[in-house]
Amino acid sequence: MLIQVLGTGCAKCNELEKLVKEVVAEKGSDATVEKVSDLQQIAMLGVFTTPALVIDGAIKAVGGIPNRKDIATWIG
Repeated sequence: MLIQVLGTGCAKCNELEKLVKEVVAEKGSDATVEKVSDLQQIAMLGVFTTPALVIDGAIKAVGGIPNRKDIATWIG
């Protein structure tokens, strides 16, 4: 599973990355968490507002930080 945290380095982007890594660790998942900060890459994924969360190519959240429960559900 590839989890991409999209953001340019703002506080909310960093907070989302930290939260995602915590949930992955709690669940014992072997998912790869990748931070994407390049604006061209972010736009190519179809996202124009950050922070955003993409899991295996599917956009799960844009423009805010989803709650821990939702992230855990998406990770499975």
